[in-house]
Amino acid sequence: MDIRQLQYFVQTARMGSFSRAAESLFVSQPTISKMIRGLEEELGADLFFREGKSIRLTDAGEILLLKAQNIVESFASLSSELDSLRELRRGHIRIGLPPMVGASFFPAVIGEFHRMYPEVTIRLHEDGSKKVEDDVESGLLDIGAIVLPADEAKFHCFTFVEEKLQLLVPAGHRLAGASVAALGELAGEEFVLFREDFALHDRIITECVKAGFQPKVVYESSQWDLISKMVAAGMGIALLPETICREMDPLRTAVIPHTQPVIPWELGMIWRRDRYLSFAAREWISFAMKVLGERYLPRAES
Repeated sequence: MDIRQLQYFVQTARMGSFSRAAESLFVSQPTISKMIRGLEEELGADLFFREGKSIRLTDAGEILLLKAQNIVESFASLSSELDSLRELRRGHIRIGLPPMVGASFFPAVIGEFHRMYPEVTIRLHEDGSKKVEDDVESGLLDIGAIVLPADEAKFHCFTFVEEKLQLLVPAGHRLAGASVAALGELAGEEFVLFREDFALHDRIITECVKAGFQPKVVYESSQWDLISKMVAAGMGIALLPETICREMDPLRTAVIPHTQPVIPWELGMIWRRDRYLSFAAREWISFAMKVLGERYLPRAES
């Protein structure tokens, strides 16, 4: 039994698929299958039930997973610490970004970081804020950008955007041209929201319920540009961050800049408090804090 066998086994268990595990590890599926078959032969027990293209852990697999996760994490931590001691400015960083956040804030930052550290590779994972937070907690990601707040007992965090949500309505809507809208005025309107794995989904519904009504959701998407087009087509209204609303076509949609009550939208970068970070990951955090803070955080008045 060697560490690579355990790494392949843990990733296969996490992904629930030989093919997805192979893709995430940049190896072929036969390589994964061969490694796990060898592990099963060595242990004298099947680790997975194979049911067509789907797999699930056996009792023996469940037991091994509990032990193997600790071994794999300890080995990864050891490797990272040794790299840092050698001051090798190279490495691999796994960063989670919600699509809206990644497209709006990170391309230039990642480009600048790559020019400074060309030997560091960054693998981006696009998911909703809640999924990104879960994956940072589980160790599938090193760092994640999420909609705050975050669990401060589990994560280190720095804030890089402080905005509020604005109301987007179709051109010609009864509220078009208004500077402020009370959430209570939106009862009876049809809403276009982000999917349930996005933090804004629950936050908007919660604020509407506080205002006295359950919003009627007619469409959900993971893409802010599709949401805005649905609004422009008269499918409903949406609540989107200021950054996104600045991109709207004023001939097709109207932005009401203030809601009562105000719904804040704060973005932060998180990483686990109890997990070792590689030199490359620490460099990324330091660099991102400087660049994002200078560009997007409001400055205190003198």
